[in-house]
Amino acid sequence: MNTTFFFAKRYLLARKSHNLINIITWISVLGVGVGAFALIVVLSVFNGFEKVISTMISQLSADLVIEPASGKTIQLNTFPMEQILALDATRGVVKIVEEDALFRYGSRQHVGVLRGVSEGYEALTAMDSITIQGSLLLEYSGQHYAMLGSGVAWYLDINPRNPAALLQVLVPSRGNPSVMQFEQAFNQDAISISGIYSSQQEMDATHVIVPYGWAASLMEYEGMATSIDVFAKNKTSIKEFKVEIKQIIGSGFLVKDQFEQQETLYHIMRSEKWAIYIILTFILIMATFNVIGSLSMLIVDKRKDINILKYLGADQVFLKRLFLAEGLMISVLGGVIGLLAGIILVLAQEHFGLLKLGGELGAFVIDVYPVQLVWQDVMMVFLTVMVVGGLSAVFTVYKALKRIKTLRLME
Repeated sequence: MNTTFFFAKRYLLARKSHNLINIITWISVLGVGVGAFALIVVLSVFNGFEKVISTMISQLSADLVIEPASGKTIQLNTFPMEQILALDATRGVVKIVEEDALFRYGSRQHVGVLRGVSEGYEALTAMDSITIQGSLLLEYSGQHYAMLGSGVAWYLDINPRNPAALLQVLVPSRGNPSVMQFEQAFNQDAISISGIYSSQQEMDATHVIVPYGWAASLMEYEGMATSIDVFAKNKTSIKEFKVEIKQIIGSGFLVKDQFEQQETLYHIMRSEKWAIYIILTFILIMATFNVIGSLSMLIVDKRKDINILKYLGADQVFLKRLFLAEGLMISVLGGVIGLLAGIILVLAQEHFGLLKLGGELGAFVIDVYPVQLVWQDVMMVFLTVMVVGGLSAVFTVYKALKRIKTLRLME
């Protein structure tokens, strides 16, 4: 066994001449363990919420969205739709028209977004799983229907079970608004309501989904689309699929994956995660003051041992290595204990849902706190513990040994 490690292990586990040093040493181990535990648990909770939000977004979002690089609309007669459909990775393509709209129902009104979708949208997305009232229906026997976000339905106080329920929709007319009368500035029509869906809060509060033909006619967008949603087959590399589509459509269009479609939201979530990581790392640094105190007291307590080791031929480098190893062992032991406890708790929550969300049943999208263990986070936390513990040990050892050497010279 390495001599340095042997002495460091003895100093860590053996009883000291003063019981207070033993207590402070194990408090140091516990402090580092609590810091590591908090880091892995909190990072796993952020991973869990990110996974939930990503799942909610993907329920209605396409794998790739094609938008015009300039202007607002895509001319469908010149767009290479057939070439995209012919790709092996393509599961389906949906034409989309979107426009800001004013929705009216009885005496209530709400500003949101009218989203027209072409045939196949219901089958390609997970709308059936997020329909919470009424039925999933956009078109039947020539009759058009609207699916409302739960937020829109709440603002307008709509009950989709009412067969006479009609939603009034007003969208801006195309053309030069300065030469229009107020009555001419908007196109309006009414549409029956089939159901209500609940996905993500931002979309639920604004979007009403209707058939493409009805929306395009109301918006005066016949033969055009504001975007094209492309859905990929399972196990397709989205990165490679995106490159293939770019080669087909050329530089006149933008192709966005799901991250780019919700870039601001994902950046906010990740920024929050890293901000919490930095805050908890500072707490871990505070916990290592116990390591500094424990190591300082141990060096003072072992002054006789240091002198004996020097008589036996140990030099200053050996002594520094010895107490550095002692400091690292305290940090590693605490880090391992904290990480193991955190991993066990996260896995238990992930598989058994021990910690429930408060409130009534169905009040939240999920019933338990979401967590996801990412092994890169485990390695990052362990390295953080090692770096923080190592730096504190280096600082303490060099200061304490220098002070002992100075005191000996004074004697």
